[in-house]
Amino acid sequence: MSIRVAIVEDQELVRTGLRMILDAADGIEVVGEAADGAGVPDLVRRATPDVVLMDIRMPDVDGIEATRRLAASGSPARVIVLTTFDLDEHVHAALRAGASGFMVKDGPAEEMLTAVRVVAAGESLLSPSVTRRVIAELVSHPEPSERRPPGLDELTPREDEVLRLLARGRSNAEIADELVVSHETVKSHVARILMKLGARDRVQAVIAAYEAGLVRPGEA
Repeated sequence: MSIRVAIVEDQELVRTGLRMILDAADGIEVVGEAADGAGVPDLVRRATPDVVLMDIRMPDVDGIEATRRLAASGSPARVIVLTTFDLDEHVHAALRAGASGFMVKDGPAEEMLTAVRVVAAGESLLSPSVTRRVIAELVSHPEPSERRPPGLDELTPREDEVLRLLARGRSNAEIADELVVSHETVKSHVARILMKLGARDRVQAVIAAYEAGLVRPGEA
């Protein structure tokens, strides 16, 4: 079954280019487009995409607010934010809002296709090394309304350990090696952590771990 993708981008030329790349790829189908974040709720209800490519900087309702509204609606659609600059300050806000990762607009087409497939499969788009950089920068500018997610208190000691390793940028394979367990066991732990925290993906779980003080930027 094809991965269903929606494109939210205010520049028609960019939308056209993205659509051409996606439509030419095997197993990917563009199911809708919007030129502004305000049209996202209707687009997602109508087109039921698996993945939304979301421009950050748009008039009226920007990509950050549109991502926040989409996450709050309970939609299973996962968001990849599109930005002009690597680690744009707005990327941090988008990740807080519920995005699963980000892509630089002028990156290689194959990277974008890989990103869509990775996110559609339920994985985080950010590699461990990029996760460390993004989260460290993100938590260095904390928001005043932060609070400890209640689900953290429901984690078992082992789940707490796995979350701390995730927050330090470890991959599932590295966690499995460090804890001397199978890769499938780590995946099960991660799935339960996400469920208990109400997190859409591991990026959101890592953010929660940093904001709760379980891990500090710079810890190895």
